[in-house]
Amino acid sequence: MTSGNGKSNLRFHGWRRENGRVGVRNHVLILPLDDLSNAACEAVAGHIKGTLAIPHAYGRLQFGEDLELFFRTLIGTGSNPNVAAAVVIGIEDGWTKRVTDGIAKTGKPVTGFGIEGTGDIMTVAKAARAAKDYLQWASELRREECDISDLWISTKCGESDTTTGLASCPTVGNMYDKLIPKGIHGVFGETSEITGAEHLAKARAINAEIGEKWMKAWQAYEDEVIQAHKTDDLQESQPTKGNIAGGLTTIEEKALGNLEKIGRNCRYIDVLTPAEMPARGSGLYYMDTSSAAAECVTLMAAAGYVVHTFPTGQGNVIGNPILPIIKISGNPRTVRTMSEHIDLDVSGILRREMTLEEAGDALIEMILRTANGRLTAAEALGHREFVITKLYRSA
Repeated sequence: MTSGNGKSNLRFHGWRRENGRVGVRNHVLILPLDDLSNAACEAVAGHIKGTLAIPHAYGRLQFGEDLELFFRTLIGTGSNPNVAAAVVIGIEDGWTKRVTDGIAKTGKPVTGFGIEGTGDIMTVAKAARAAKDYLQWASELRREECDISDLWISTKCGESDTTTGLASCPTVGNMYDKLIPKGIHGVFGETSEITGAEHLAKARAINAEIGEKWMKAWQAYEDEVIQAHKTDDLQESQPTKGNIAGGLTTIEEKALGNLEKIGRNCRYIDVLTPAEMPARGSGLYYMDTSSAAAECVTLMAAAGYVVHTFPTGQGNVIGNPILPIIKISGNPRTVRTMSEHIDLDVSGILRREMTLEEAGDALIEMILRTANGRLTAAEALGHREFVITKLYRSA
């Protein structure tokens, strides 16, 4: 699978951005700094067809690490290679400028507008003009042929059941085993969902130092969240009622299936904080995230990942505004009853009609098709879940 020039035969056509990163979508983003600016952003997107507003619930009176995570998420979202240009609107200029300055470091076009002292009507008018110019500029950008190593591919599973650990999660793991050696960036997360298999996750680190770093992140969750809130389990949360209905009776069973997503040979090379961009080069990373689907995917998109693989058993419908999500299922009933949400059917593994190797190859093919422009089921259905992780109460 390697050509004579040392490049992989696995090629796709993407947009190479100003900083060298490659995107598989070409969005012009209308990004609200805060919840007060959602209406103005949606008005701009309503006027300038083809732009994308992503309203959210936070952005006022946060502080400390919660505020830093908020800025990492917004700046990372606007900086994602799937975004060609961005318009940022905030209630005031200071924090708006912090986000625009952060996005501008990528070299992509970005402009910010503050509502205070101007009002919605004038702000929307000025922002709409900038958005129109960006949209027309972006519409003429051309894809170029790229090597598979230019892809950053994230993963998170949802609505897991017994088929997830047997089929769809191992399919992602097989994909990573094949593509990590070819130079892609990968990432997995879901800290709470590894409870009961934490010793196995620690052992998959590249070395003892990174393993200890992972264990510290997991232990902080156990001590500072679970024990601090006076509970000794995650009843009705981990596993969820859907997980239990699907045959997963304990968090340990769920954790073992979850870890199938990192394959047999991959070792993660670093542990990232939420929305942190990886800095150690190509390879598999771990990100300390919630196990809630929309939160986790939002954080991975903010870290720069451009395609997401999502194993599901019982059927999860999540999408993301800028990150195409490929749904993989090995549950024959889900494939039948929720077919409009599934991009890749690997239920043949359970019927012994498909090998894991074949499933991994099928996922790689689907990733390349998605990178080349195929809309995922979630995109076609209009799912744009964007949920910012909040660490604690606002001031």
